[in-house]
Amino acid sequence: MAAALAAKGIRKGDRVLVQSKNCNQMFESMFACFRLGAVWVPTNFRQTPDEVAYLAQASGASAMICHGDFPEHAEAIREAAPDVRFVISIGRTSFGEDYDEFVGKHRGQSAPAAAVEHDDPCWFFFTSGTTGRPKAAVLTHGQMAFVIANHLSDLMPGTTNIDASLVVAPLSHGAGVHQLVQVARAAKTVLLSGERFDVNEAWSLVEKWHITNMFTVPTIVKLLTEHPSVDAHDHSSLRYVIYAGAPMYREDQKHALAKLGKVLVQYFGLGEVTGNITVLPPALHDLEDSPGVKVGTCGYERTGMQVSIQDDQGQEVSAGTTGEICVCGPAVFAGYYNNPEANAKAFREGWFRTGDLGHMDEEGFLFITGRASDMYISGGSNIYPREIEEKILTHPAISEVAVLGVPDRTWGEAGVAVCTLRSERTLSEDELLAWLEGRLARYKLPKRIFFWEALPKSAYGKITKKAIRGELETKGCLQCLEHNSVSDQR
Repeated sequence: MAAALAAKGIRKGDRVLVQSKNCNQMFESMFACFRLGAVWVPTNFRQTPDEVAYLAQASGASAMICHGDFPEHAEAIREAAPDVRFVISIGRTSFGEDYDEFVGKHRGQSAPAAAVEHDDPCWFFFTSGTTGRPKAAVLTHGQMAFVIANHLSDLMPGTTNIDASLVVAPLSHGAGVHQLVQVARAAKTVLLSGERFDVNEAWSLVEKWHITNMFTVPTIVKLLTEHPSVDAHDHSSLRYVIYAGAPMYREDQKHALAKLGKVLVQYFGLGEVTGNITVLPPALHDLEDSPGVKVGTCGYERTGMQVSIQDDQGQEVSAGTTGEICVCGPAVFAGYYNNPEANAKAFREGWFRTGDLGHMDEEGFLFITGRASDMYISGGSNIYPREIEEKILTHPAISEVAVLGVPDRTWGEAGVAVCTLRSERTLSEDELLAWLEGRLARYKLPKRIFFWEALPKSAYGKITKKAIRGELETKGCLQCLEHNSVSDQR
């Protein structure tokens, strides 16, 4: 593949956009780009043609590899990104040269490895764009070398060629980093047969291939461990079930531990830091909330990384005090591509500002309060949705919940909770509010509670509060806030 791309004129520094579902060809393209010194630019395959066309423009892509299921994306890029010189199609299509034939012409040939330096870019890791247009985080060769070693050291020590990993998330983001680590140890990688996540198939593959590790997000862990298939298949081979990307609520964590045993590994990190901020290994995942158990922590600093909790002026705060989580170390990205304004906001005195709020205890364990953008102020008090969500999730009828702040003419802002119920359970707004009495301070009680069939999620399984807010506005739910008096009885 590297030889084929080189024959097409791809050189060091060129950007190659990849719009594809999980497949071998997608992963091969990563290594081909790395060998040539080109930059791999994977997209989220669920994005629209217009969104992917923007990524082509923003990255300055000069070539595209596109799965055959996305002809509209290839056409959109042809129209919007004239710098894209050619398109390679995964599968026979009318919009590009067939990938297998393209590679076949150069079978047996090899491209010389480009001379790359530590700070040369190898991957444009696009942010999710939850607060605006996605930004291209520049990951470098030196950074990724550190990340591979760090993942093997902190997340899955002892990984060798006899291990096997199941992919249950898009390779375009965190799962791609995880699978790169597997290749570094010659461990097997197993893909699901289709693009739709099938819980029964996942557990069947775990049993068949003796899967030892997988990387996913909390919502997928929840699906895996609440499905009857978890009890129908042998999963004793699992050593590491690594989850990241969003907080895992304590009740879900307990359920997963009861089903799988002490195999859970949590890490906290953003794409800009390739997941390398903190780790909570299996030994520190406890089923019971006994004395000494650090409930709610996302762990301690990753090897070689530093975490600092800072106030608005960039001063480090004392243990137990909430501030912005900032990080520095070899896993931090080189900045956003062609975006000096975003870089100026993201870095301060050598520290990368995550935008997440939290505190560290005296022993160096990090506790995340939530996104700075999630916090709301009601009657002069800072309210952190994560605390309220954790409490609501302990109700036996609740499956999922999202709490967000909305405008309130009395208190400035007030909380709204949107919940889903477990199968065959019923619950009313008044019943849940009554249950929360005494479990939460009155000023933290949601002003309204809504029950939906499902919560909107991103392609990576994260609950998207931006979409929830939009649905609340569309449905007119926010207009009826003034008719509820819960927050007015403080």
